[in-house]
Amino acid sequence: MPFREHLQELRRRLRNAVIALVLGCGVAYAYSQELFLLLAQPLLEAWQRRQAVDPSIGPPTFNFGSLIEPFWTYLSVSLWAGIFVASPFIFLQLWRFFAPGLYAKEKRYAIPFAAVSALFFCSGAAFCYVFVLPIAFDFFLSYSASNLADMTSVLGSKYSLGADVKLTPTLFMEQYFDLTKRLLLGFGLVFELPLVIFFLSWLGLVTPRGLWKFNRWAIVLSFTVGAILTPGPDVASQLLMSIPLIVLYNLSILVAMLVVRRKRRQA
Repeated sequence: MPFREHLQELRRRLRNAVIALVLGCGVAYAYSQELFLLLAQPLLEAWQRRQAVDPSIGPPTFNFGSLIEPFWTYLSVSLWAGIFVASPFIFLQLWRFFAPGLYAKEKRYAIPFAAVSALFFCSGAAFCYVFVLPIAFDFFLSYSASNLADMTSVLGSKYSLGADVKLTPTLFMEQYFDLTKRLLLGFGLVFELPLVIFFLSWLGLVTPRGLWKFNRWAIVLSFTVGAILTPGPDVASQLLMSIPLIVLYNLSILVAMLVVRRKRRQA
């Protein structure tokens, strides 16, 4: 195809993808409040557990610091949800743009690769939602105190400063959504590691022996990535990201071994 026809084809695929995204966002915006409540469910459950220990924390409430914050928060929720809703059609348009330049063997792997990639990403986000968010929110809410002036020394003795200083959390919609979105996206990307290793080993860029030799450094990088992608000094959520990353890396070594064996048999 001439260069001008390539640009026309790119414009056509981008137009179709944008239309699908707008329709997906429109459908998601109709349920934006329900989606926000679904994202807030782990926090509400952690709040109830904390309230049973410290009743002074009060009922959970979400606040907004500006008049337009609820609107923009719901719009952001619908935008990200619309991306997930329209992602199959967007991947289809992307595949149709590159399909004419691929060999028949490469076309056969395109759709399974996109489907498995979406499955791994959703699995990582689901793992974060079910296991990581409750533990992380329990940790963050543990800083609340009915009287901050009541302290415990290193030796275990308690003493008070003689003042009544209450520490209670104030939740803002936009900040909470940004935190939850960051954790969900981080875990979704982490769970793409086996697919990335499969692709690199299929191209011959990495070998199982080289991956195994790099294992000790992979452990250090896993904890580094966990510290970067998880917010604040929460050790529990950092471990919950680092440990699955280490497990996925070692699982990727097995995947690379299977790929190398199959390529040798075919050769």
